[in-house]
Amino acid sequence: MDITKTTDAPPPTSQPSANAQKRLNRGATRPGDRVFLGLSRGSGILLLVIMAAIAVFLTYRASLAISKDHGNFLTTFEWNTNLVPPSFGIAVLAFGTVVSSVIAMVLAVPVAVAIALFLTHYAPRRMSGPVAYVIDLLAAVPSIVYGLWGALILVPHLNGLFGWLDEYLGWTGIFSWQGGAPRSMLTVGILLAIMILPIITNVSREVFRQVPQMHEEAALALGATRWEVIRMSVLPFGRSGVISASMLGLGRALGETMAVATVLSPTFDIQTSLLDPGGGTFAQNIASKFGEATQDGRDALIASGLVLFVITLLVNGAARAIIARRKEYSGANA
Repeated sequence: MDITKTTDAPPPTSQPSANAQKRLNRGATRPGDRVFLGLSRGSGILLLVIMAAIAVFLTYRASLAISKDHGNFLTTFEWNTNLVPPSFGIAVLAFGTVVSSVIAMVLAVPVAVAIALFLTHYAPRRMSGPVAYVIDLLAAVPSIVYGLWGALILVPHLNGLFGWLDEYLGWTGIFSWQGGAPRSMLTVGILLAIMILPIITNVSREVFRQVPQMHEEAALALGATRWEVIRMSVLPFGRSGVISASMLGLGRALGETMAVATVLSPTFDIQTSLLDPGGGTFAQNIASKFGEATQDGRDALIASGLVLFVITLLVNGAARAIIARRKEYSGANA
């Protein structure tokens, strides 16, 4: 009897035709695809053009102001543009902007992440929905409303906190208090923390919701507690998202204007204590002085705006670099 030997041949692979390959190389071929591609590309180019135009405008006007500045633009503790020649500097503004934003981030980020974890992994569904809705509403409150609340409610009720800090931590010098209205950098930092808390919470909550269910179930199957699941599965997965949310909040804290101007008693000196009135920020100084400034004064304010623009770009660049170093924790690679 004849036995026919058969060999396992690999399945035929489908190769695209020459015309199909040409269409793939050319990109979009349908009219709708071509329109969408053109709009997307044009939007990206327009954004770059706008950013470049803003940078050129700020640089040109800043150069006019700095060329007339009698003091050192980076180190002068003064802002007097009505002198001839004018004398102004950004040392106090840069210090106040950075310090108030750092205080806001230190206070807001841990609380925001904790709220996001509570809403996604601890709170019952009937509770998490209304609480998340209220937090969404807080993100839409105008800054001037926060400022009025801070001036009328927050500032009068901070005397007890400032007194406690002065009694127990005043020896450090950073928390010494000489009395008076608590309109200081710490007050600004607390108010900014309340303002950026909803933004960081909302973004972090959505990131934590994207954690693959298989990761959490696998950790539970291995006997992990709920906190161990969060520590081993949720937080590593959402780390890049939390960093992005924090940078969004930091961007608002750096550029906040009316709320800071409402609760701060600005002076052009740097206080060693966070509880003493004084200091200032870029945005607050621009808002308070722009209306009555001369042409040279407006150019000086634009120069300070250029510094804030550069700081914001550096912060966003640093955030992208941090996220790029942790690609293994992004959702795309989960």
